[in-house]
Amino acid sequence: MVNLILLIVIASLFFLVTAWRLVTYIQILALQGILLFFAAFFSLTSMHWANFTLILTETVIVKAVAIPFFLSYILKRNNITREAEPLVPTFVSLVLMIILIIMIFFLSYASGYSILDNLFFVVALSTIFTGLYIIMTRRKIITHVMGFLVIENGVFILSLAVGNEMPMMVNMGILLDMFAGVLTLGIFIN
Repeated sequence: MVNLILLIVIASLFFLVTAWRLVTYIQILALQGILLFFAAFFSLTSMHWANFTLILTETVIVKAVAIPFFLSYILKRNNITREAEPLVPTFVSLVLMIILIIMIFFLSYASGYSILDNLFFVVALSTIFTGLYIIMTRRKIITHVMGFLVIENGVFILSLAVGNEMPMMVNMGILLDMFAGVLTLGIFIN
C-alpha cells in the first residue's frame, strides 16, 4: 500500500512541473499532504501511539489543510491566478523530470539496499529535486514558496523511511513543516 502511495506522489510531481495555474499547485500540495498522511499511517507501524497520533494529526492539519488554505487565501487576496511564462518550456521540464527520476532510480538500486528503502529514497530525492527545479525555473515568489513546500515534503518522505527506528527524525520533519507554514505566513503578511 505504501508503494502505491509513493508512486502517486511521483505522479503528482509530473503534474506539478507541467502546471501553470497556481491553484493547481495548491491542489497538488494538498493532495501530497493527504498522501503523506496515509504513507505515515501505513509505514510507521511500530511507533509509540502518542508519537504516532501526534505525527498523523500534524501531517493532516498542517500539510493537507492549513498551508493550502492559507496559500489559497493569499492568492485571492492578491488577485493572482496564473504563473507567468516559466523560464523552461513545459515539455522540456517533463523530459528533465523523467531523466532525473530514472537517474535517481538507477543510483538508488545500484547501492544495493532493500527495495522499500530504495523506493522511499527515490521518491524523496525526486521530490526534493522537483522542489529545487520549481524554485529555479519559476519567476513568482509564491511559486518559490510552493517549491520550498515540495522540498519539505521530500524531507518528510525521507524521514518516513527511518521513522520506526528514529521517530525523532519524523518529528523534526514535522517541525520543518511548521517552520514552512510560519515562513509562508511571515512572507505574505508583510
